[in-house]
Amino acid sequence: MVSRRSSLVALITGLGLPLIGGRAIAGAQLEEPLADSVRSALTAAISNSAPPIPEFSDTESRLVYLRWLGRVSPRLQKQKPDWNVRKEFLQTLWYESRRAGLDPALVLGLIQVESNFRKFAVSSVGARGYMQVMPFWTRLLGDGDASSLFHMQTNLRFGCVILRHYLALEKGDLFLALGRYNGSRGKAPYPNAVLGAKKRWES
Repeated sequence: MVSRRSSLVALITGLGLPLIGGRAIAGAQLEEPLADSVRSALTAAISNSAPPIPEFSDTESRLVYLRWLGRVSPRLQKQKPDWNVRKEFLQTLWYESRRAGLDPALVLGLIQVESNFRKFAVSSVGARGYMQVMPFWTRLLGDGDASSLFHMQTNLRFGCVILRHYLALEKGDLFLALGRYNGSRGKAPYPNAVLGAKKRWES
């Protein structure tokens, strides 16, 4: 189990790419007013400087991670042929998704739809990186440096924290949270695309 996961989820909870002709196109999160308490919670979640190294309370938890890595890694080989690059990406994704209380398969599905695992992807509306995070988030929660969204851990952390925030706003409704992440709340194509892609990464 990832350390500090429970406190992060409690902290956040306590407070777009539509399909055209079967092809995903770029969408984006919409900038919305944040209550001061929510902004503070999200900023704290983003700024935690812990390295993306999974920590395990027991041997079985470590084995769960290693089995997951062994299953998922071959499926990502086409997009990331180099083993060391692939391992670092998956280790970081596991860490950040579990830290935010998200299913790693869901995050992988979202990335597949958003950027097809391209680190330097930029959408037509300016969303950046693996999880296609809009630059305004760096102004709301960080130092305003949008180029940092091309840093792997930073992008995955922002994306996971934002999705967890939307899940909290939507009271756990994943369909609506995914739509909000994409800026297409209430419309089916994007959530359906992500949930469909998620199946590829499940055990």
